[in-house]
Amino acid sequence: MLYYAVVFFVVALVAGLLGFTGIAGASAGIAQILFYLFVVLFVLSLIFGRRSRV
Repeated sequence: MLYYAVVFFVVALVAGLLGFTGIAGASAGIAQILFYLFVVLFVLSLIFGRRSRV
């Protein structure tokens, strides 16, 4: 998921450089959503992965 966030961020950068502001904004928004989703899932996996197995 972090990979896709980086891909959308790169697409946003390239589109912004070429002047496609609508595509750049949409790609940046998608990248931001994917990044926050990755962070939430990562923190949840850290919390629930540390439970005792007893």
